[in-house]
Amino acid sequence: MSRVYNFSAGPAVLPEEVLREAAEEMMDYKGSGMSVMEMSHRSKVYDTIIKEAEADLRELMNIPDHYKVLFLQGGASQQFAMIPMNLMKNKKAAYIVTGQWAKKAFQEGKLYGEAVKVASSEDETFSYIPDCSNLDIPEDADYVYICENNTIYGTKYKKLPDTKGHTLVADVSSCFLSEPVDVSEYGIIYGGVQKNIGPAGVVIVIIREDLITEDTLPGTPTMLKYKTHADAESLYNTPPAYGIYICGKVFKWIKKMGGLAVMKQRNEEKAKILYDFLDQSRMFKGTVRKEDRSLMNVPFITGDQELDAKFVKEAEAAGFVNLKGHRTVGGMRASIYNAMPKEGVEKLVAFMKKFEEEN
Repeated sequence: MSRVYNFSAGPAVLPEEVLREAAEEMMDYKGSGMSVMEMSHRSKVYDTIIKEAEADLRELMNIPDHYKVLFLQGGASQQFAMIPMNLMKNKKAAYIVTGQWAKKAFQEGKLYGEAVKVASSEDETFSYIPDCSNLDIPEDADYVYICENNTIYGTKYKKLPDTKGHTLVADVSSCFLSEPVDVSEYGIIYGGVQKNIGPAGVVIVIIREDLITEDTLPGTPTMLKYKTHADAESLYNTPPAYGIYICGKVFKWIKKMGGLAVMKQRNEEKAKILYDFLDQSRMFKGTVRKEDRSLMNVPFITGDQELDAKFVKEAEAAGFVNLKGHRTVGGMRASIYNAMPKEGVEKLVAFMKKFEEEN
């Protein structure tokens, strides 16, 4: 069985050489006589794995020293609660709602204080990013929250909002490590790794040290305090050890490829192939306002649900899998993360051309 081109939004395609390396080390990691899956997270061998992963991530993202890197569990969705529990000192926060996940974070924020929706693109099915240059942010808001790349709707902030001096918190799950970022512009930048970095089960939180305090909302569980994990260097309890090990391998792979500037260039090339085809196609069209298009997630439609379904079915038979759009929008979606090779996108476009001619 040969490998398919996997366009899944997450869990998603991983670099083949990382998978091969992990396979080789499955039974015996570096002469330890056991798999990383089996070793104690308190062992010297594992300590080296997690510390090296953090060091490589710091180097890739150029993370300033006054930020902590935490490898946590519970996915991005658990952060929807953890953020207000730890940051809502004034019991108020501003949310920009540009998709399903920002909306869920906003609704979760309401459980802990006054969550204020300062901008939204829901009026046009989240197909654009609202203008965030002059938002009405409450003076006493503890933070401004965004989801930077919207996996379902295929939009991406090309410019961060003007938070007017307030702490910016960003969920970058689906654009993590796809391009260079200036970490110092954020108070917290976090994401689930199962889209661009590793297997499901790890969420990475990069947090400015002044935001890590004992002063959390009353009733915040020990496990949901950033301080608990920061003080214990992500080893307070058993971490998702094997997942972190794979993330570490992906960090090394990105470094080997030339780092985030090269990733961005590769991702722009891949996305251009697909968007250029969509822009001239008579059958397929993209659903996102041009200037807000994501490099990672590309939603498109034919305008006919039966034709959409036929396309997804025939594409799968031809080895292009997981192209069905999210149930809330229908149509198709190609997620073309770092590990998707350029040829995968080229072959998909060739298949789309053929389908268009035949139908």
